[in-house]
Amino acid sequence: MESYMQMLTDCAKKAAVEAAKMGTADKNRGLLAVADELTAQQDMILEENAKDLEAAKEKGIKQSLIDRLALSEKRIADMAEGLRQIAALDDPVGEVLYMKTRPNGLRIGKKRVPLGVVGIIYESRPNVTADAFGLCFKTGNAAILRGGSDAIHSNQAIVRAIKSGLRKEKLCQDVVLLVEDTSREVAGEMMKMHGGIDVLIPRGGAGLIANVVENSTVPVIETGTGNCHVYVDASADIRMAADIVENAKTQRLGVCNACESLVVHSEIAPEALPQIVERLKAHDVEIRGDERARAISEEIIPASEEDWGTEYLDAIISVKIVDSIDEAIAHINKYNTGHSESIITNDYNNALKFQDEIDAAAVYVNASTRFTDGFEFGFGAEIGISTQKLHARGPMGLEALTTTKYVIFGNGQIRK
Repeated sequence: MESYMQMLTDCAKKAAVEAAKMGTADKNRGLLAVADELTAQQDMILEENAKDLEAAKEKGIKQSLIDRLALSEKRIADMAEGLRQIAALDDPVGEVLYMKTRPNGLRIGKKRVPLGVVGIIYESRPNVTADAFGLCFKTGNAAILRGGSDAIHSNQAIVRAIKSGLRKEKLCQDVVLLVEDTSREVAGEMMKMHGGIDVLIPRGGAGLIANVVENSTVPVIETGTGNCHVYVDASADIRMAADIVENAKTQRLGVCNACESLVVHSEIAPEALPQIVERLKAHDVEIRGDERARAISEEIIPASEEDWGTEYLDAIISVKIVDSIDEAIAHINKYNTGHSESIITNDYNNALKFQDEIDAAAVYVNASTRFTDGFEFGFGAEIGISTQKLHARGPMGLEALTTTKYVIFGNGQIRK
């Protein structure tokens, strides 16, 4: 007897064949129909989301994580807009990357093709359900989505709306399949579906990602946690620095591109740090710093070694004082998670040095780390932020969900 996951993957593989055959016009038609359906069914989606929020509150889940789970009319409108943006983007499938003629007359080319069946294991954020569908659908893939138990009602509602939109356009509904059994056993089985799932993408906290990377027999694209830093250089504009740190830390606490660590040059720290602390304290952020930082501001409590490497996802930030840009870069590269790092500086050479030497997927000069996002990068949405270096890195848009094949044209050549 086939298992639950085996039935899902069998269904997804058939749907992937259908998806790969779809032309760009059909895919765009489906995306626009689903976008309209999400807004048309927003009341139903919000009702189901309310069930998840109530359950989260009863479990005592912290507010920053409840914020990740919560939907609103605006967030649903943003999900729909993300699908419309994906529809407006160029379709990468079928793009010929090059075509060369060999001396024997063979014409050898390379073109983009779908990955096939994309599995995504994720936590909390229901918007991932719509984003993942949109990106996989545009790239001719089928998606198997396994969200967390904390968002099951929201995810079921969103998938219901997606399938309704596809049905209205007479398109294959099985291109998106939700794993409705949220048990650990089924998640473990999903990780072992080598041959049924072509690639697995985890999105969530460090524990989830580590579990998938360590236990999956399916190839994994690792999306990382975000211990993101903002470094305030000696030449920084202090008001700009305060604006950026305030935004990067407090706009949304429970997201992977929020600033968790602040690094400040000792020359500017006596003037800059009190202003930054004042901004953060207005948002009730707990600030943990080294002895030099605490000597500048009484609002700062002692930091431990563990703080330098922690992704808080909460109203907490660490502060480290350094004496040079080299020391800042060394500290950040030691403790970062390869996600997003920013320097605030008016020194052009230091800006280039920081971008050259920091090992991360996204490196900013004079901007908030909160921009590391597929929507903000113009990708319409993202399937995740890859912090690994193979296949994809940074916000993963359409191209990251394709692979390539070689296509060869001959006129009777045989190998001698």
